[in-house]
Amino acid sequence: MPVSPVVPTASPSTDVPDAPDVRDTPAPSAAPGGVSISAFDGSRVRVVLMLDVHDGMQQEFLDGYERIRDRVAAVPGHVSDQLCQSLENPTQWLLTSEWESAAPFLAWVNSDEHLDAVQPLQDCVRDTRSLRYSILRETLPEAGAVPAAAGDQLTAGPRIGDNVVRHALTFTVRPGSEEKVAELLAGYQSPDADVDAATRLLRTSLFMHGNRVVRAVEVQGDLQTALRHVARQPGVRAVEEAMNPHLEEDRDLDDPHSARRFFTRAAMPAVHHVTSGSVADTARPQRCALLYPVREGAGPELARLLARQDTSTAYTPDSPVLSATVFHRDDLVVRLVDVAGDPDEVPAHVLGLHEAGDGAGVAVAERLLDLGAAGIEGSLTEPRTLSLLFAAARMTPVTDRRAPVVS
Repeated sequence: MPVSPVVPTASPSTDVPDAPDVRDTPAPSAAPGGVSISAFDGSRVRVVLMLDVHDGMQQEFLDGYERIRDRVAAVPGHVSDQLCQSLENPTQWLLTSEWESAAPFLAWVNSDEHLDAVQPLQDCVRDTRSLRYSILRETLPEAGAVPAAAGDQLTAGPRIGDNVVRHALTFTVRPGSEEKVAELLAGYQSPDADVDAATRLLRTSLFMHGNRVVRAVEVQGDLQTALRHVARQPGVRAVEEAMNPHLEEDRDLDDPHSARRFFTRAAMPAVHHVTSGSVADTARPQRCALLYPVREGAGPELARLLARQDTSTAYTPDSPVLSATVFHRDDLVVRLVDVAGDPDEVPAHVLGLHEAGDGAGVAVAERLLDLGAAGIEGSLTEPRTLSLLFAAARMTPVTDRRAPVVS
């Protein structure tokens, strides 16, 4: 139940009235040199939480777990969990849980209910490390046996990755402070790229849309290790402290509970990512970030739709989109896109709303997007409407920093 404050989180699917069904989309088979990663394959999920419990507080921790275990078991999508203690070192504990799919687990981890439930256990724990896996294959004790509530929800094939983890944080600042915040974010001192022998910071891209900030990071190796490394850097800490008066949600970085709650609420996971094999052939693709105007409750379905659109055209030879990442949290949907050429010339592709696959994407999007709130009239089948949506959704770049290339 206790989790690291920097692990990715997301939200479950929410039904949208009158919207066609947007089904979970299997990850595509990557083209040579390509990458395809998606949390929308519907497979069962195994979560492994490694805990270091303060010596002498083992019984207190176990008592706290007993008090909340039934509450967790009642969460929709929860299948089972096991709490284990090391045979060799009594301070080392392991909590494993199984969930019907990624969405209900990530929704629970992201919720205030979860933060409140695990709060009493935090003082017992010195450190945690959370790992999440899709279940690809399973060997059962009896032929034909099927785990309860699990069915055959196994991943059909492995995801194709590049040893890069993508994650984002989002928060809002007080209206009127946007210019000052942008100045602070653009001027911070970059931390050392090399975290340890296995972990490296590759890229940090910062964008703003009105008073909302989105910070997207790309990490080679372990995300949690990298984020903790960044948080310890004096230059980064100074910028975070300078931003505190401008934040709409108060936080105290000297209070672990306050910091944990803030960064858990700010987390936006990369729920889908595709990269074509042609990225290396482009000297300097342009990076865009889009914040979509989403109807209330439609965020999960829009994230799935964009993932499905990207899957349908991921390796189309003439596609101007070289890579796309969908970040999702509740009704916040952000898409980070690397484009070959001028993004303004291909708004439909950059938005992920071109007629791909079965051609139903644009029709579904019109039901999920709140075009009226963005001051947009007309159908998304019209180029003018797409251009207006692109302009309304496009975020303002603040800074985009890459780590030096290692020869």
